[in-house]
Amino acid sequence: MRIVLLAHPAFMDSQSMPRFAGMLRSAYEARGHEVQVWAPPARLRAWIQRGALSKWAGYVDQYLLFAWWLRGAVAREPADTLFVLTDQAQGPWAPRLQDRPHVVHVHDLLALRSALGEIPQNPTRFTGRLYQRFIRHGYQHARHFICISQRTREDLLRLSRLQATTCEVVHNGMNHPYEPMTAEAATGILEAAGHPVPGPGMLLHVSGGSWYKNVQGVLRLYAQHVLRHSQPLPLWLVGVPQSPAIRQAVHALPPTAQVRFLYNLDNTALQAAYSLAQALLFPSLAEGFGWPIIEAQACGCPVITTDDAPMNEIGGPESRYLPLLNASDDIDAWAAHGAQVLQALLDVPAGERRRRAAACVAWSRRFEASKAIDQYLRIYARLLSDTATPAAAMPTPERR
Repeated sequence: MRIVLLAHPAFMDSQSMPRFAGMLRSAYEARGHEVQVWAPPARLRAWIQRGALSKWAGYVDQYLLFAWWLRGAVAREPADTLFVLTDQAQGPWAPRLQDRPHVVHVHDLLALRSALGEIPQNPTRFTGRLYQRFIRHGYQHARHFICISQRTREDLLRLSRLQATTCEVVHNGMNHPYEPMTAEAATGILEAAGHPVPGPGMLLHVSGGSWYKNVQGVLRLYAQHVLRHSQPLPLWLVGVPQSPAIRQAVHALPPTAQVRFLYNLDNTALQAAYSLAQALLFPSLAEGFGWPIIEAQACGCPVITTDDAPMNEIGGPESRYLPLLNASDDIDAWAAHGAQVLQALLDVPAGERRRRAAACVAWSRRFEASKAIDQYLRIYARLLSDTATPAAAMPTPERR
């Protein structure tokens, strides 16, 4: 196949989307496909690199200059080229592709849901609402979609007026071959990185500290754990920014609490932390997918997460689930219940712990990267070969 991947510009703050596009390119080329990556260069943005106008300069580069270039570039491509939008946020480019073989990878609709007022914890300003409307109007011209979870698919069809021919779910594949490490090996890796490991292990939370990661809930749950033990487990917060609110919450913990902030762990060090942790605390308010859930399980680490999609879709039968923490809920009651669930998880006998770890590893194998790549390529090939009678369009949901 000849595949053109549409990628975000290098000047955007996002790291995950360029990594995703790079992963697709490497995997497809390794399977013998011809791949190009097209991304907007910094033209006006190169002249305005800082300040309030830099964002708008980037929009001009992406949605005016690059979109104008894209029309001619698409026309010059062979008829059997498949164009892949690697993120639904590239929707404004979709009208340039609607008459050519194409597909859109859809990661999550959290920003759109916030713009529509569905997530009160994350209000969106007027300009942000306009931007999400602009993106949605763009990808409404597309006909083929691949979503990372069933929840993302449901949100896409519910919130967007689509004339979609296909809309399929392919779960993400892990971007590192996570697997259990021995305690000795994991301890050595972390200590070499300057992170001494406590004897009984620790509790772990991995996130970038975004609003939906519910770090405040994690700390309240941990406070309840500390109150129940004279020697509580330490809590390691990986990647969580130390904002004033987070610092205040840590300062309010009982005196015997032990909280460590860790940054810039590479995949191997993170794998070691997962392998030693007694549990991953991941009670998110929302997710697009929830990578740490799978990463932890691949290392045999039990997971406590939220009983809401996609967390309960990704977490599987061995995860333990807490109710979704709504803005109107009593967070202390929620945290006390969470501490009870954690304690029940910690109290299981050694034999049951080994069985559960093995079951977690087995569940995680369905999210191997090669399986996701194989599914993507099967869908791509089917789209290119389906040149006979077009399939009937999917039902159009009511527009929001």
